[in-house]
Amino acid sequence: MIILGATPIGNLGDATPRLIDALNTVKIIAAEDTRTAIRLMRALDVDAHPELIALHEHNERAVAADLVGRAAEEDVLVLTDAGMPTVSDPGFVLVREAVAQGVDVTCLPGPSAVVVALAVSGLPTDRFAFDGFLPRKKGQRLEYFASLAAEPRTVVVFESPHRIASTVADIAEALPDRQIAVCRELTKKFEEVR
Repeated sequence: MIILGATPIGNLGDATPRLIDALNTVKIIAAEDTRTAIRLMRALDVDAHPELIALHEHNERAVAADLVGRAAEEDVLVLTDAGMPTVSDPGFVLVREAVAQGVDVTCLPGPSAVVVALAVSGLPTDRFAFDGFLPRKKGQRLEYFASLAAEPRTVVVFESPHRIASTVADIAEALPDRQIAVCRELTKKFEEVR
């Protein structure tokens, strides 16, 4: 079975008991960054020593079939550095392969930056869309924002901290009447929502 394990997005106290139990019992962990997985396990006082396999955007296609084959025999816990595997993080290719091969996939729900940002934004939450990371180039960002002109739902996107100012300026240019919220350091001591 493939087990998608949501990891804390900032505050270690958000690690669920089910995640901690899985960290203590699985024999194979596929992690976006194995060093981060080791640090998480230490911080959560997990003393297990599972096999750690790197699963990141650069190798996911190459290792997915092997991991699915192994998951047919024993549980494989999938971790990303923060949040939910497959949501703007590795895991989708692996899950798609597992589904195609008839290998069970389950999820240990937990922290999600998308839902946390939506909940604290003050924007409507009844209908929303998540569009992942924004394009890096200004022209592509402006084109993307222009495509949202008729979108009635709240749209959640991720952006690099280094591009926030220019992105907000681009939104103001492309969507001058659109209300926005900027959320950073979610679940951490210096959480900020503007």
